Amino acid sequence: MNVLILGGGGREHAIIKALRKNPTINRIYCTPGNDGMDGGTPFPIAADAFSTLIRFAKTEHVDYIVVSPDNPLVDGAVDCFTEAGFACFGPTKAAAQLEGSKIFAKAFMKRHAIPTARYEAFENVQEARDYVHAEANTGHLPLVIKADGLALGKGVVIAETEEEAQETITRFMEQDAFGESGHRLIVEEFMEGPEVTVLTLTDGKTIVPLLSSMDHKRAYDGDKGPNTGGMGVIAPNPFYTEDIAEICRKTIFEPTIKGMREEGMPFKGCLYFGLMLTKEGPKVVEYNCRFGDPEAQAILPLLESDLFTLFQAVTNETLEEEMVQFKDGASCCVILASKGYPKQYEKNVEITLPRHLREKIYCAGVRKKGSTYYTNGGRVVGVVETAPTLREAIEKAYETADAVTFRTKYFRTDIGQKALEALERSQA
Repeated sequence: MNVLILGGGGREHAIIKALRKNPTINRIYCTPGNDGMDGGTPFPIAADAFSTLIRFAKTEHVDYIVVSPDNPLVDGAVDCFTEAGFACFGPTKAAAQLEGSKIFAKAFMKRHAIPTARYEAFENVQEARDYVHAEANTGHLPLVIKADGLALGKGVVIAETEEEAQETITRFMEQDAFGESGHRLIVEEFMEGPEVTVLTLTDGKTIVPLLSSMDHKRAYDGDKGPNTGGMGVIAPNPFYTEDIAEICRKTIFEPTIKGMREEGMPFKGCLYFGLMLTKEGPKVVEYNCRFGDPEAQAILPLLESDLFTLFQAVTNETLEEEMVQFKDGASCCVILASKGYPKQYEKNVEITLPRHLREKIYCAGVRKKGSTYYTNGGRVVGVVETAPTLREAIEKAYETADAVTFRTKYFRTDIGQKALEALERSQA
């Protein structure tokens, strides 16, 4: 069995490591991949070059395709590959609108009474400005402003002041900060409470939650600085109790799958629920239509069930027949980034990746020349450790982070601290 994975980051490296445990898999290709991936064979084909990828898959006798990144999914990769005769993991173009358009997602939630933040959608700059001015005058600050389309996890601004909100509108809608993705936007009320990410697998009929996690989006310690693609993750999330999980199942997870099926676009793949645990109950912050990055890096090492078997069950709509089990304990992923990320940063800086730690290292922005590795992106590698307790996992992750060296290395030093404090309070 040969498998092709689209994508080239740490998330794809985590999927490769998990798929490698299945003895029926012979070879794993990753396009474009990166030079630091062990267990997979990278090929320099862009993840959105569908016709080239189909030719490659036929030539290399690929049996199964995993479409991992958001852009190819939103652009209809699964539809293309399915039409070409390949078994695929991932949602159709229609279903991927849940991530591809925040306006679509909010309207969908409204139609199906799925709890989320109060919002308004805008295509007109002046109307957006007027709404923000009115909200600010009535004391509704901060405001959350989101680009409608994909923006690499960076198209969200929490505006503390009206001035900041107006500047964001200018940057998104008039200065093309995210191209077409920012020409439409939504303005949301600011929700407060612990954030939780829950990745789920669904075959369009059955939905199975995986472990909960806590992402750390901001660039700097103390949740300061700009949003990033994610600076680290812990799993499971101690704020996500069994009672809350049951509420989410009834009011969010199952209504989402049921609603998508009723609207003629059943969701098959990994559906990511970004949640806020507000005083009024859990609410949806956002949907993503694929594994989170770096959530996958923290969660998949704890997965006891065979990932490829689960992927096939999603494709074949037999997920109800599978048991999804996780190991006891906790996981911590710390992202090692290039100094300056998510803004300007230096590339081509030599990296030391200790060989004895390679199983715990997930490569993202990495290239190789000869036998030497170099930085090739903002988020360079993620280091992941598992342990019986969250505290141990965090401590071990930072020890491993210290062992990976490059001159421009930057990382947050507080990954998991809020979760650890909450856990220790609950046990006191």
